[in-house]
Amino acid sequence: MLIAIIGACEVGFWVVLAAGLVARYPLRLRRTGAALLICVPLVDVVLLAATAIDLRGGGTAGFAHGLAAAYIGYSVAFGHSMVRWADERFAHRFAGGPPPRRKPKYGGARVRYEWREFGKAVAATAVGCGILLALIAWVGDAGRTEALNGWLARLGMVLAVWSLWPITHTLWPAKPKDANPPAGHARPR
Repeated sequence: MLIAIIGACEVGFWVVLAAGLVARYPLRLRRTGAALLICVPLVDVVLLAATAIDLRGGGTAGFAHGLAAAYIGYSVAFGHSMVRWADERFAHRFAGGPPPRRKPKYGGARVRYEWREFGKAVAATAVGCGILLALIAWVGDAGRTEALNGWLARLGMVLAVWSLWPITHTLWPAKPKDANPPAGHARPR
């Protein structure tokens, strides 16, 4: 059942976000749009409450409980940037706003971008692990929360793999393709 709630929360996130942006731009209801956008984080509160209630009511932690904690962590860390991403596109399409920003492709700007995204992943891992540890302490029964310990390692592994992107971009930054090759070198066709 908790998997269904996680799915419903994901759908709810996008529905509330879309409703807020539609109210804000095509319908020109700025206050209504703002109120709906403020409600986006409430989806995470619903999921956290459902997870805690299930465990406190005697449920044994399983895959879904760990997934819920990870989902909330990533939603907290990346939610604002996802809302901004969608807002830029709606503003451009419906309100004559500037074209949406794209991630940088080269050089120092790309390296900074990758480290910033990794910083968000660190925050997501910290929030997710904090929720897992809080649930373990709240239930107070190691036998019922054993599956949550495995999620601590999973989140750590995801973060370790994620670190490869900023590290490789730092060591070997992407360079723009040379538009004017040196004399004597033909451009491939």
